[in-house]
This record gives sequence, C-alpha cells and structure tokens, in this order.
Amino acid sequence: MSEPEQIGGKLMSLERAVRTFVKRGDQVALGGFTISRNPMALVYEIARQSIGDLHLVAHSNGQALDVLVGAGCVRRIEIAYGGNGRFAPTCVRFRKAVERGAVVVEDYSNYQMALRFLAGALNVPFMPTKSGLHTDLVRLDGFSPELRRVAALPAKKLVVLPDPFDGEEGDVVLLPALKPDVALMHAQQVGDDGTVRIKGLTFADIEQAKAAKAVVVTCEQVVPAADLRRDPDQNALPPFLIDAVVPLPFAAHPTACHLFYDYDPQHLNEYRAAARDDGAYESWLREWVYSVADHDEYLAKVGDERLQRIKADPVRGYAVGLDRR
Repeated sequence: MSEPEQIGGKLMSLERAVRTFVKRGDQVALGGFTISRNPMALVYEIARQSIGDLHLVAHSNGQALDVLVGAGCVRRIEIAYGGNGRFAPTCVRFRKAVERGAVVVEDYSNYQMALRFLAGALNVPFMPTKSGLHTDLVRLDGFSPELRRVAALPAKKLVVLPDPFDGEEGDVVLLPALKPDVALMHAQQVGDDGTVRIKGLTFADIEQAKAAKAVVVTCEQVVPAADLRRDPDQNALPPFLIDAVVPLPFAAHPTACHLFYDYDPQHLNEYRAAARDDGAYESWLREWVYSVADHDEYLAKVGDERLQRIKADPVRGYAVGLDRR
C-alpha cells in the first residue's frame, strides 16, 4: 500500500500542502508557542510562495509569526503575545511592523485567545468570561470600525454585559469565536491513518485545529496507527480533522520539538541580529528562505553538527548540556 493511500490521500509535499490550503487573504492559525513547536517549514514555504495579505491568529507565537511578518505576508494579527523568550521578548520584525503601521494588531490575553479558539471548536458564536474586566484589553480596540466592515471581522472586539442570570455578580465579557481558514501545526507523530500525537504541552493547537476549516500538519515521524492505539489517551487529533500531512524531520527548527530536539540558540541569535536591520534582514530572507529550494536543502544548510547538538535526550525531552547563550 502506498503512503498516500495509508493516510487517505492526505500525505503531501510541503509545496503542495501550502499551495492547496493556504490562500491569499486567509485567516491562518499558527500552532506552537514562542520557541516551541512552531510550524516553521510551512512558514518558510508560505514566504517562498509569496502568499500575502494573511490574517494571523495565535495564542502566543514567536519565530513563525516573526518570519511571516518580516517577509511581508501579513496584514492583520490577533494574538496574546508575540515573542521569542529571552532571544526577543517582543519579536523584532513584528514590533517594527506594528510601529511602522505595516500590520494592524488586536490583542487579547492568553486566556481570552484560548477561549476564542475553544468557542470556534465548539461551534458557538462566543465564549463568556470574567477575564479582562476593568483592563485596557476590554477598553481599547486594535481594529477600526471601518476595517471590521471591509474585512469581514466581528462587529466588535468583545462585548461587556451584565450577568444575565444574576446582575449582582457584575459584568461578563463575551469573546467572539475564532474559526480560521486553516490551522498550521507541527507534531511529533502522525499515524498512518492520520491520527495526530503531540507530546508535551499542546498549547492551543488542539482547539485551533478543531475550530479551523482545514488543518495542515508537519510531523517528525509517520508511525503505524496500531502503535498509537496502544495508549490512545496520548493522541491529540483524529484523522477526520486532518487535511494534509507532511512528514518532515526538524520541521519546527529553529524552535524546539519536545523529545526530538531543542531550540537552536545559535540560529535564534543570528536571526535576532539580522532582524534588527532592514538590509541585514533582507539578506537573511534571501539566504535562509528564498534561495532554499526545499526542507532538505534547509537542513543541509543548518548542518548535521548543529542538528546533533540540539538533539533531545529521549528521557528528559530536551538537549542536556546545550549552550543556550
């Protein structure tokens, strides 16, 4: 049986998966968190295909967000946090784009974004919460009324109403559901039936996938579905939710993938240095994205020595002794 048949015809090349499921103007959900399990190979391919005018939505993201913004692929963002931890407490190209007005941003708390994806996953129009009351998150909008009309956005960022069941309990915040056109994520394993297994923290990936119209997954390994059935409580998503599977080792590099590899400090430091200067960043994009034909060429450029250096200890899940400076 061929591999495409094994995964119901969903096994695809990186180029085909992006070309099929990511379109100009789409609302795109980014999986992962800051410098952990970002869908980097997919992001690089989006930039290579020059897919623009994207509307990014994420719980908290870092490197993937910054590369897409820096490549000029993004018009709007809804997010709680965009940063690479100590490498960039606020992502460099993200910050520059906001300051220059190249992108518009509407911000929510981490919990609020998680609730918005949960609302989309449950197919309800909004989610109530007490979170954010009496803060600027409730008071200030990022998107103008004019933009909301032309961009098919919710009419309001959120709505604050008295508790309809007990007014003495005060107000509640109603958060609009998110239903992305496509969710991009990276997982450790996908079964040959399409079952997705994420090891370690799942962040908002599961809710994003359930809320999205399409889901594209890169993975470290395709494994027999029978192996995943031995402990089914460890599985994250069923096959019927997945639209494309792209097996690519190190597809989250330079971010980490628990149990497989750590984040790459050298790459992240080099990226930060380049991102601070417009000319240097254009050179970085040419070197690491536009002139790289595919993921294999990208890994060859990174080099086996560095990839071995960040390889994770199979028990601890991270690279022991890695110089993280």
